[in-house]
Order: sequence, then C-alpha cells, then structure tokens
Amino acid sequence: MKLVRRSALAAAVLLAGVSMAGVTARAQDATILASVPSLSFPFFVHMLKEIKDEAGKLGVQTIDSDGQNSAPKQTADVEAAIVQGVQGIVISPSDVNAMAPALSTAVENSVPVVTVDRRVDGVEGILAHVGADNVKGGEAQGQWLLDNYPDGAKIINLQGQPGASPAIDRNKGLHNVIDQHQDKYEVVAEQTANFARDQGLSVTESLLAGMSTPPDVIIAANDDMALGALEAVRARGMDDQIRIVGFDALPEALASIRDGGLAGTVEQFPGGQSRKAVQILVDYIQNGTEPEESLVLLTPIVLTKDNLDKAERLGEVQ
Repeated sequence: MKLVRRSALAAAVLLAGVSMAGVTARAQDATILASVPSLSFPFFVHMLKEIKDEAGKLGVQTIDSDGQNSAPKQTADVEAAIVQGVQGIVISPSDVNAMAPALSTAVENSVPVVTVDRRVDGVEGILAHVGADNVKGGEAQGQWLLDNYPDGAKIINLQGQPGASPAIDRNKGLHNVIDQHQDKYEVVAEQTANFARDQGLSVTESLLAGMSTPPDVIIAANDDMALGALEAVRARGMDDQIRIVGFDALPEALASIRDGGLAGTVEQFPGGQSRKAVQILVDYIQNGTEPEESLVLLTPIVLTKDNLDKAERLGEVQ
C-alpha cells in the first residue's frame, strides 16, 4: 500500500505541473514547508517563529503546518505540500517512526528535507538533521543531580511523549549518569506526562499522594511538565523540600528560576537550531550545496539562577 500511495502522490505532483528540478530554483522563488508537532507547546511556537523569520530574511516563503500532536495530521500536511510543489521541507517530526513514510515520499519526489529538534528513523536521503544533543542534555540534568546532591537523592523522573526522539534521548542521558550510582540515586517513580503541563501537575499530584516520604528532586523532560509539577509541589507545601529541574528554557521557566521556583532548566538553543536548519535547506535550494555535516548537534547546558544570562530567550522574560 505504501508503494501505491507514493506512486499516486508522485503522479499527482507531475499532474500539478511541479518540476522536481525545483531544488535548483532561486531562493527568492522558493516556498518551503515549515512543520512542527504542535503549536499547543510554547517551545514549538518559538521554533516555528524562528524558522519563518530566518526564511523571510533569506527571501523564502513558508507554508506553516501545525501537526496538532498527530502523526496522521502532520503526514497529511507533508503530502499536501509535496503536491503543491514546495522546494523543501523543514520539519520537527511528531514521532521518530510514524513520520518516516511521509518523509520517504518527499525524498523520493526530490524534495529536500531537513529535520530539526526531532529526528526521524529509517529514512535514507534526509539532507540534514539539526538539533540539540538531547542525550547530553539528559546527562547535564544527571550531572546537576550529582553536583547538588553528592550524598545521593530520591528522584521522580517525568518523561516526555513516548515515541518522540527528545523524550527517548533525554531519558537515556539522565540514566547514563545516575545508573552508574544506583547505590546513591534512587528513581522512586518514573512516568510519562507527555510533555504537557496539566499532566505534569496531575501525575505529580498522584505520585506524591502515594509516597510516605517525598522525593528530593523532580527531573522533567520539558519545562511544561516541570511547571505543572511545581504547582503540585506548592499545593502540598513542599516547595522548600523538593527541587525541580526542567528542559527547554522557556521564558516562563526562566522567570520561575529567577523568582525561586524551579531550580533549573536545560537550554537547548531552539532558535539556533531553527535558523541553522533553514540556512542549510536554502543553501541547497539556491546553490545545490550539500551541508558539510548531515548531523549538526548543539550542546545543551543547565541554566540556574547563577547563569541565566546564557539563556537564548532571556529577553522575553516578564
């Protein structure tokens, strides 16, 4: 069925009069698809804005896609864009596996693809992936634990959306560090909250209600979950006992760190990722230039009250 679908899509592209030689079109004539998993997450709102801004600076138009946290919706958006004749795609895939067929279709139809923030597995011919090294980001959270709790700690680990590569990699990085010291660092609960603030709140409430002794630390795979967890901790009057570290360096999280709420967050420079992804794609569209590296990874850092000046979005903090 996949082969039939792809063949039909290729035929539709040709019938629409789209020239697959579009990869050599001048950048100022180009239109690209800019697709993110869901605009319900502030992180992806910022990412899409940065993609659009960089494309505009380079004279490229964008078709914007909100995947609405649905791989079928994001797949449909990609296929529609191919039929419309886009010259390229910058995409943060909602799922490492589910988006593979759609991006394979793009590659087969000579539409260059750059993935950003989230990779996709099993697709040959992706022009480049630009992201943060999420494994190192998780390791940075683990190292923060070691530095701040040298005698050991009890930990709740709020994991991200299953199937999303950042969730997989951040969890791997955290465990890379703490699993070497299992005698001192105990994960008392590990559960997904799907990168969502309301679930970060509800999952944390449920976990704390079932514990006779509170944890020392809550590690969250993004800031929305961390901020939800903070609500739950404050509601139980435990904010002096439990420290919380998030991931993404959202402006609201930065403000919380400044004001003594969250203990920290991981900065992964999403604007830098987005701009670099667009630059790689447009250079290929305009000049046929292959990127020097097909994998570009920025190294995340933990931000605390002591180094907030390194935050990419500090200027947005209220």
